[in-house]
Amino acid sequence: MTRFTETADHLSWGRTLRLRHRVARPLFRQDVPATLTEGLSALPSLLPTGLRRSYGDSVLNPAGGIIDMTGVDRMIAFDPDTRILRADAGLSFDALLKAMVPRGFFPPVSPGTRFVTLGGAVANDVHGKNHHGAGTIGRWIRRLGLLRSDGIERDLAPGDPDGLFAATVGGLGLTGIITWVEIELMPISGALMDVETIPFDDLDGFFRLSAESETTHDYTVAWVDCLATGDRTGRGIFSRARHATGGELSAGKGAGPTFPVDLPSLALNRFSIRAFNALYDWNGRRTAGHAMQHYQPFFYPLDAIGQWNRMYGHAGMYQYQSVVPPAAARDATAAMLAAIAAAGEGSFLAVLKTFGDRPSPGLLSFPRPGITLALDFPNRGGSTMALLARLDAIVREAGGRLYPAKDGRMPRDMFRAGYPDWERFAAHVDPRFSSLFWTRVGS
Repeated sequence: MTRFTETADHLSWGRTLRLRHRVARPLFRQDVPATLTEGLSALPSLLPTGLRRSYGDSVLNPAGGIIDMTGVDRMIAFDPDTRILRADAGLSFDALLKAMVPRGFFPPVSPGTRFVTLGGAVANDVHGKNHHGAGTIGRWIRRLGLLRSDGIERDLAPGDPDGLFAATVGGLGLTGIITWVEIELMPISGALMDVETIPFDDLDGFFRLSAESETTHDYTVAWVDCLATGDRTGRGIFSRARHATGGELSAGKGAGPTFPVDLPSLALNRFSIRAFNALYDWNGRRTAGHAMQHYQPFFYPLDAIGQWNRMYGHAGMYQYQSVVPPAAARDATAAMLAAIAAAGEGSFLAVLKTFGDRPSPGLLSFPRPGITLALDFPNRGGSTMALLARLDAIVREAGGRLYPAKDGRMPRDMFRAGYPDWERFAAHVDPRFSSLFWTRVGS
């Protein structure tokens, strides 16, 4: 029987909270019901997790227990004619890519790291660089298994009459344990991407490139210099890409070197971040143009360094990802960048992207039509919290919302205003499942 053991290393990717957890790690799908029963008999609440690439407290449950699903990671069946893969929820995108790219198939939607589980991707209804065409991953899920605290495993599909599928997609693991998933893959003829890199001088340049690229390219994304001011506000590097035709079907490299230590907190300051941003902008302009690139560095550039989150030091970091609707997008984005530059708490990783009008299937799905800005901030305590509160005010005034998978401190009223279906979702939350995030904003 799988046992719950106490551990101090169950952290989210942001690493701001260091709390002891009781964790069980089943190794086979058949073990999960017994693990659930054991946890329910001894603990007040449970929460399933995957590879814990969520930044905040949605993967933390110190008052109860954690069921770590990463050992439940087998592929069950694949039909190349329908392109439907059925797999355990703990299967990672890394393992999926290694198995499926050589056969000519690729995930229809992929987040910015391949080190996420299939169940975790569904529970956060992840999006990628192709949202304007493909929407979120929930649009590509054909069925899933959900084990709830009543011991019944339900077979769910889109449009189920009681709405449990819609609550589970993007439901942050709160509706039960996703045990298996059926996902429709997309065909590719090679592992290379046809990538074009284009510098832009200001926010107007970004919006112009986005508008012209979304009808011609499958994938679009931009890095933006969040410390640039004046007529350079919003300058950055725009990337747009398509899957290349033909070529070798190679799954690519394995894990790269690991960041060895936590950097001292003083290493990340306005001067080092400003220098990095200037260098990144210079290099992007120097190397601009067309290139053939393997899919790994295009989709997953940060995966080249394991545990890269350690560069933010022992205090960790907060990621802030917002989406604001099109009518307010330019003014709100400019206001956020101005607030960041004024505070001097810039980010190395500032990503700007357009969300299209493909409706998300989940009640708590984050994407909506508009512009999304994602930034990482070193945790400097009060000054960081003050900056994030200023960004909250801008996002709220614009009618936007924040991404629960990235959040570790959003106010309860902001969550409820941003997710008007939260009460419908709450009705589907399993009464024996919880997380720090849900305790903070929902329950």
